[in-house]
Amino acid sequence: MRHTQFNVVDGGRIVKTPKRVRSISLLLTLSLVAMLAVPAVGMAAEPTVPLGAAQDFAVLAGTSITNTGDSVITGDIGVGSGTVTGLTAGMVSGTIYDNTSLLVDEALSDWTTAYNNAVGRTVTDTLLPDLTGQHLYPGVYDSTSSGAFSLSGELVLDAQGDPEAVFILKSGSGLTIGDGAVVRLVNGARFCRVFWPVAESATLGANATFVGHILAVTAITVGEGTSVQGQLLAHGAEVTLINNAVANDWCASSQAISITKSANFIALSAAGPVTYTYLVTNPGTVVLSNIVVTDDKIAPVTYVSGDTNGDALLQPGETWVYTATANLTATTTNTATATGTTTGTPVETVTAAASYTVSIAPRTITGGQLPKTATPWYNVLVASIAVMLLGAVGLSRTTRRVSD
Repeated sequence: MRHTQFNVVDGGRIVKTPKRVRSISLLLTLSLVAMLAVPAVGMAAEPTVPLGAAQDFAVLAGTSITNTGDSVITGDIGVGSGTVTGLTAGMVSGTIYDNTSLLVDEALSDWTTAYNNAVGRTVTDTLLPDLTGQHLYPGVYDSTSSGAFSLSGELVLDAQGDPEAVFILKSGSGLTIGDGAVVRLVNGARFCRVFWPVAESATLGANATFVGHILAVTAITVGEGTSVQGQLLAHGAEVTLINNAVANDWCASSQAISITKSANFIALSAAGPVTYTYLVTNPGTVVLSNIVVTDDKIAPVTYVSGDTNGDALLQPGETWVYTATANLTATTTNTATATGTTTGTPVETVTAAASYTVSIAPRTITGGQLPKTATPWYNVLVASIAVMLLGAVGLSRTTRRVSD
């Protein structure tokens, strides 16, 4: 067999490339192609920051919360040592916790865990202090210079179609959001996956549009008319509001589960075993846990495969396979049900059902029955044999006379 030789030009000379070098070059090329073929979303798998008991608070302060004007708060509010001033129950959709609440103490403790988790992440990229004009993809970012982040215009956070994409912007000192500044989410990005750990205080100017969870070591001040979708969590000092809208509501997304059912037979000619296959899929954008599959005619329904990362969570787009076997004796229609619970707050249950029918045809005998007056077949057979024997005896006698 002839092998094609690859040559390279070296100073005007044609030189044969050694086979080993060619093999290595080809391997490197194929590896590069494979790496480029991997979607960027698949390579960015930063986990979310666990908020613990702090997750339901829209505003949490280590000391006090002071509001001026008609602010609207969606979520709980709580103070560690001071008071809540200027906010009434009619302005807060959640619960107002005072400085005697054990839940606030737990939330402040979990704040510390969340903050340390966020600031301990490996940095994806280091940016200039002013985030204006930046178009960022999922990852962990910090700032040059003193480490303080600021925003005077628009910042775009692009999830690239991944609703679980996480953005962490670590400010090594303070955070300053200017008047009218905007944080914009695109391509599936969600506020509940955006985190701003701030080593000192955070200041948001007037009429800004802000998104994400601020975990400030000291205080948070929000200018008049600014809206926040996320959380204002100030561990060591107060939170100040002026005619603001702060919403820590359920992350905008779809919660759904889907199930399809099939069998290795559509119809049987007689009673027999049938194996059913159930495909359970998460077509939404929220991770599901506690997946349970049942069948109203068969038990148990057994998990087979699909949980590729082994975390017992049905991820968006993931499909799990289940099977069950039953011995059917008649045409049967059975219904399978899949349930799961969302992993965020609040916890919700999602359900889907699918039915399938396997028919069993009754056995039939072709042809009619003999009349009751007919001679049984065995009598006919005996009579036929008798006739044959008598005929043989008669023939034998006739032959003997002729011979004589």
